[in-house]
Amino acid sequence: MITKNIKEDFPILKNGLIFLDNSATTQKPTKVIEAVQKYYEQDNANVHRGIYRLAQKATVLYEKAHEVVAKFIGAEFEEIIFTKGTTEGLNLLACSLGKDLQKGDEIILTEMEHHSNIVPWQQIAKEKNAVIKFIPNTKEYKLDMQKAQELITEKTKIVSVVHMSNVLGTINPIKELAEIAHRVGAVMIVDAAQSVPHMPIDVKELNCDFLVFSGHKMCAPTGIGALYGRKELLKEMSPFLYGGDMIREVTFEKSSWNDLPWKFEAGTPNMAGAAGLMAAVEYLREMRMENIAAHDRELTKYALEKLSTIPGVSIVGPASIENRGAVISFTVEGMHPHYASELLDAENIAVRGGHHCAMPLFSKLGVDGSIRASFYLYNSKEDVDALVEGVKKIVEEMKTEIEAINRNEITSGDLTEEQEMYKENVIDHYKFPRNKKEMEDYTLKHRELNPLCGDQIAMFIKIENNAIKDISFTGSGCAISQASASLLTEKMKEKKIEEAKKIDQKEIFSLLGIPISHTRTKCALLSLKTFHHALEGI
Repeated sequence: MITKNIKEDFPILKNGLIFLDNSATTQKPTKVIEAVQKYYEQDNANVHRGIYRLAQKATVLYEKAHEVVAKFIGAEFEEIIFTKGTTEGLNLLACSLGKDLQKGDEIILTEMEHHSNIVPWQQIAKEKNAVIKFIPNTKEYKLDMQKAQELITEKTKIVSVVHMSNVLGTINPIKELAEIAHRVGAVMIVDAAQSVPHMPIDVKELNCDFLVFSGHKMCAPTGIGALYGRKELLKEMSPFLYGGDMIREVTFEKSSWNDLPWKFEAGTPNMAGAAGLMAAVEYLREMRMENIAAHDRELTKYALEKLSTIPGVSIVGPASIENRGAVISFTVEGMHPHYASELLDAENIAVRGGHHCAMPLFSKLGVDGSIRASFYLYNSKEDVDALVEGVKKIVEEMKTEIEAINRNEITSGDLTEEQEMYKENVIDHYKFPRNKKEMEDYTLKHRELNPLCGDQIAMFIKIENNAIKDISFTGSGCAISQASASLLTEKMKEKKIEEAKKIDQKEIFSLLGIPISHTRTKCALLSLKTFHHALEGI
């Protein structure tokens, strides 16, 4: 077990942040930050090109990084290709291996795959008229190995499977799947983005042909990852990108490719990222992967037990700790995951809310999304306790708000039958807010705060052809402020700017459909105020 307080090694955690979104990315220890800084201060030069001393020094460091990463997963130097991350590694394999696919050839995936292990294969299958089949899950959120046996046939050329689900936490039996795949002559690819950071990995023991992972999920910088491939297979594969260091010789008529691994590393590589990845691997080895795995297991077990006791909380994933990683997805009855994660953020707890780049899985489960807490070596039982208390708090706050609406405490009088129907609509928009997300490609943005009660709303508007092409909001506060923002954004989509500018208080009260008490009027109108101030930017 990890006994030292290693949060001290991570500068970003010194402000009290409880970071539980480690399946998305991890924080960086001082050792990694210093390695990147040292590279730029002392070692920065392009590799495999210059004969001057600094270039040679950078080359030695870069090649040593390959050696360190190879040893970390039981591979050989030539078998490690540096990529931007898991996504690029899977795209490389899809493009290179996909060239040999024929009409009717089959690609086997699972229902729990990340989009990065679905979309590239979809594109190749479309191009080559190949067929994709998915191994289903059991009711216990595990792979149906009986179905796997049936689906992997002589037609199967590629089996590409996630090692540990970033949603369910399920750890899949890769060695068994590899045996089935090899029996029919198919190649076995492993998406190990979630497993390499958390457990000892030996590619020879797994008997996989390819394995991909990302540095940033294991304390390394972003923009660096690795692809492992069997030497004999990599030698036969076509390059993914062309130019730069992957070239041996170029004439006007033809080109020839460099030796492994440089054959697949076109252009100027991420040398600083490689230095950071090497430092991260060395840091994890100091902690010992066996200790990290045991720590994750104990913490996940503790969190599962605690979260399962909260009324209205449902776990999405295996209830048992067996063959389960440090990821817990859950839902809170009657609350949108985005809203729940936003409320937890107010408690300085970072979790992920949404579909986690696994839309097909959630569609299959019949769930819109989940709140995801994912743990790593710097998390503690105290972090779990804070999460549990935070979830209890938001459950209670939602209950209180809904009870207040049901008791007509936020209205100015008794409700008619029609207004009672509107009340249910307000509750629905509060529990499941529409358009509640931060927009990236917005034209206009504005934020407003109600200082009397602490309600806050930020609005994002995308303008095209003098009309509102898209609109969204983020924020927190009472049921009325959030429901009114949800209703307003629904109403304003596709509206012409001049028409949108005319919306007034009367329209907001009409959308809510219930008489609002004087004390809640500013809450109800906060979205309108934010909207109008945003439009002033035109």
